[in-house]
Amino acid sequence: MTLTLTSLPKIKTNSKKRVGRGIGSSKGKTAGRGVKGQKARTGHHSVKGFEGGQTPVHMRLPKKGFVNNLKEIVETVNYRDIENLAKNKKIDPKNEVNKKVLAEFGLIKSEKSKVKLVLKNLQHDLSIKVLVDKYSKNAQKYS
Repeated sequence: MTLTLTSLPKIKTNSKKRVGRGIGSSKGKTAGRGVKGQKARTGHHSVKGFEGGQTPVHMRLPKKGFVNNLKEIVETVNYRDIENLAKNKKIDPKNEVNKKVLAEFGLIKSEKSKVKLVLKNLQHDLSIKVLVDKYSKNAQKYS
């Protein structure tokens, strides 16, 4: 099937509002800009937050707090969650689990993020090798 310009569906477009074309057009004389003042002139540009020369509110209010942009964000994964995946036969306990597998099952947000393996309770049946960036003291035997 070939498409031609005539076979395409018609697209409704609204015509541009023509202002300043007489009192009968409802946008005549002042063209919907009101009467006088900076906003009525062409080339009008107001700066966001400008309060007419008065010190703006964002400068009057006190500054508070600190955000450390260099903070290292580490996601934690519990070994129990990985063990549950193996018990439910979603992963093979003989293969090693890496960040790609963890991201696939939604245990971490992205495989690019730093991940730490933690071990909460010490009773575990399976021994699954997990490849992540960091390990807690108890979880080091699964590295």
